[in-house]
Amino acid sequence: MNTRYEMRFTGSGGQGIILASVILAEAAVVAGENAVQSQAYGPEARGGICKAEAIIGKEKIWFGKVTKPDFLLAMTQASIDKFSQDIKENAFVIADASLRIPASLKPDQVLQLPILDTAEKKVGKSMTANIVAVGAINAALGLFDKQSLQEAVKRHIPSGTEKLNWRALEEGMKLITPKQAEKFHHTMS
Repeated sequence: MNTRYEMRFTGSGGQGIILASVILAEAAVVAGENAVQSQAYGPEARGGICKAEAIIGKEKIWFGKVTKPDFLLAMTQASIDKFSQDIKENAFVIADASLRIPASLKPDQVLQLPILDTAEKKVGKSMTANIVAVGAINAALGLFDKQSLQEAVKRHIPSGTEKLNWRALEEGMKLITPKQAEKFHHTMS
């Protein structure tokens, strides 16, 4: 893993954006790394724009606020339009395939993936999109081993939904080709 990542997760309330950031921060802790996590959303929690942030790294984290994200996940058009404006120049962006990418982002820094479509059609439950995203993020960035990631997921899902969530995690990982993983591991190092 890189020494430190500042990560921003965005979408709308009800998509599990906050849970996705919690799971990746938890996976860092399970893997022996350091992590902090925070979230914010409007008063209209379901359907309103939301963001969550995590800082993960090998070193101690002395300042817990994301200032210029290295990574952005965008699940809605409103979220990519709003939150892609203050990321690092070379930040890596994963956006749902349904989104229109703002001109301010360079094509080589954005990876559009069918996250929402995969959750609905391949996993069979649209509510697993956040877990699909976690799998894709982890595969693209090479953050944690599968066991650490599964343990983090298990700690935050309802008992009895493990098979569904493992499938969502696997489908998310499958969205990243080895060539993409190599490119973004290198870009973020």
